[in-house]
Amino acid sequence: MTRAPALHNLHGLTMGTTWSVRVVVPQSIPLDALQYGIQDQLDRVDEQMSTYKPASALSCFNAASTGWYELRAEFFEVVSHAIWLASDSGGAYDPTVGPLVNLWGFGPGQRARERPSADAIAEAHGRIGWWKIKLDPTTRQAFQPGGIQLDLSSVAKGYSVDQVGRWLDRMGATAWLVEVGGELKGYGIKPDGMPWRIGIERPDAAAGAVERVDQLECTLALSGRAIATSGDYRHHYEDGGQVYSHHIDPRDGRPVPHAVASVSVLARDALQADPLGTTMTILGPEQGLAYAEARGLAVLFILRGEHGLYERMSAAFAAALRA
Repeated sequence: MTRAPALHNLHGLTMGTTWSVRVVVPQSIPLDALQYGIQDQLDRVDEQMSTYKPASALSCFNAASTGWYELRAEFFEVVSHAIWLASDSGGAYDPTVGPLVNLWGFGPGQRARERPSADAIAEAHGRIGWWKIKLDPTTRQAFQPGGIQLDLSSVAKGYSVDQVGRWLDRMGATAWLVEVGGELKGYGIKPDGMPWRIGIERPDAAAGAVERVDQLECTLALSGRAIATSGDYRHHYEDGGQVYSHHIDPRDGRPVPHAVASVSVLARDALQADPLGTTMTILGPEQGLAYAEARGLAVLFILRGEHGLYERMSAAFAAALRA
């Protein structure tokens, strides 16, 4: 008699954060093979796109002199999507924003977290520009104009979620929920016949310690789609009475000033959802929702108002909550 598939819970470390996977697979597949395979998929992404590892493909590209360089397939796919989104968003998203992120004290360096001078901001702003990178899909090459610093932190984790999901599909998994650093994607139905359900954390909940339903903004089914949440409530600092978020607007070189506490984005793939969270935060609720509605994107803004937190969402996100 064929044994029913088993539900397994696995977890580990990657990209300076944690990962977890709930997966339903045939019982003939050993747990250690699952653990190793998942970690291998994550390591492949990290060794190519890490900003912290000097030998990563991204670090090597950033250190390269002017010229064309062939990229591995995964690296090229992510860079291509990042450049496309930068163009589509009018530069609100920019994968070359690294010098500004570092300048404001949120990068891999050890710079003090304090407001930089106007001259320093202008100098760093002159060293970014997504349009300076050219791509040739026929040869899978990217042009480094010299001095450009790619930073794929806002998209690599999402891409790794998709990669793990695809690997689990190849292994014969019938359902899975993959999470890397808070980016999630779900597929299939659990053994109890229910879809994967996830909760969106309220920005005022204790960091990483949601224990009650009232600490969740809402819950929704996550089957065949991904969700990414971007917020300023974990990564910010105060200097001279002013609070600075880690979300730097590439268009003016400064942290976003508007009252966005968090943004959640639903999409088919985490590669899409992950950087869109950053994009929406930079655009803010007015421009962001206009962008989302024009493209049918499912977006939830949680905003800070005079009387506390409140929501604004796109029509597509409202429809997802009703599903």
